[in-house]
Amino acid sequence: MTSILWFRRDLRLGDLPSLHAAAADGPVLALFVLDDLLRKPSGAPRLAYLYRSLRALDTDLRQVGGRLVVRRGDPVSVVPRLARETSASSVHVSADFGPYGRRRDDAVDDALGAVPLVRTGSPYAVRPGRIVKRDGTPFSVFSPFYRAWCEHGWPAAAGSIAAQTEWVTDVPDTGVPNDPALPPELELPAAGEAAALARWREYRDDRLAGYADRRNRPDQDGTSRMSVYLKYGNIHPRTLLASLGPADDAFRRELAWREFYASVLFHFPGSAREYFRPELERMTYSPSASESFEKWKEGRTGYPIVDAGMRQLRRQAWVHNRVRMIVASFLVKDLHIDWRAGARHFMQHLVDGDLASNNHGWQWVAGSGTDPAPFFRIFNPVTQGTKFDPNGDYVRRFVPELRGVEGPMVHTPWDLPDGVPEGYPERMVDHATERRRALADYEAVRL
Repeated sequence: MTSILWFRRDLRLGDLPSLHAAAADGPVLALFVLDDLLRKPSGAPRLAYLYRSLRALDTDLRQVGGRLVVRRGDPVSVVPRLARETSASSVHVSADFGPYGRRRDDAVDDALGAVPLVRTGSPYAVRPGRIVKRDGTPFSVFSPFYRAWCEHGWPAAAGSIAAQTEWVTDVPDTGVPNDPALPPELELPAAGEAAALARWREYRDDRLAGYADRRNRPDQDGTSRMSVYLKYGNIHPRTLLASLGPADDAFRRELAWREFYASVLFHFPGSAREYFRPELERMTYSPSASESFEKWKEGRTGYPIVDAGMRQLRRQAWVHNRVRMIVASFLVKDLHIDWRAGARHFMQHLVDGDLASNNHGWQWVAGSGTDPAPFFRIFNPVTQGTKFDPNGDYVRRFVPELRGVEGPMVHTPWDLPDGVPEGYPERMVDHATERRRALADYEAVRL
């Protein structure tokens, strides 16, 4: 009897435990459901990457005798209907631990009736909820979570059985949609499992050894750019972890941050959109529907490192992690705009937009989340720029108005003998003044 393998955030054929479970039940029908509740809040970059990843998965399936069946609609009705059409004996998935995914899967499970929804594996090395304190309560601080996570360990890769699997292909579908319109300058990474593996091998062999020293330098190609592949499950974190040695702890910790935030979201589902420290919601915030917010989004604040980051977001649908912190701090603590507005904007434009990592990262910067940066840690955009982009190469790459400014002076164009270059805006705020205001607002809510 047919078993349905319902793909979600696991768009690959290698190291896929749910495929092993499905193949053990009989011939496998590969399914992806275009869920409008997930597509609606996704920006064009994420949708384009998703569709390209689905096409890559379909190509990989066809090479082993299968094909990807794509249906559109509410999974609660689509999956049971397909199970009835094909007389499926089971439906197999990688478990979803997000708030919406858990509700959806429970509803699908109920709607399937006697056909079991079998959850095998997850997008994480260790599934959210498994790593807890000795008293059974969840971790809200990263360092002890990381120690427990390392001590717990994770299973070995499941291997690939796609070529040995019997696939079901004679099922009608709607096909993968065309990509949405994208800005002509937008640079998206190659999609799919093969691209993920190729990127990881290249990074592992050439640059992984320098990660600890170079990961905070946006002017250098020091980070792996694997976040988008992990987001869509083109590769499993086990594959990356298996390549790491004792000297690669800095990279291992970054993978663990992803798992920590997924664990926080699992235990505290409201933390995706609500303040983990609710007292900070009483801060005095400026409206997000404002000229200041628009200038920040456009990368026209007058602070070069901030503007470079916001323009990188539009050009690459990705931002270097150090710069994500800088632009987030500027929005919250210089412009006094609620972190949720920035988090929503990022999720609209990031190709690697992950709810747990993105929104908890924003809360970390805002000082309102789990294990937060102290609120008084307010990033100075000038000192951050000169420290992490010392020669100004990152700024000049994304801010063409400043390409004629040599060296570190690019971070303080207002100090140039002839003033700010033509076309580049003056500083919209004075950082020192806004820092004092942010600290005063913070003291007011602490009283």
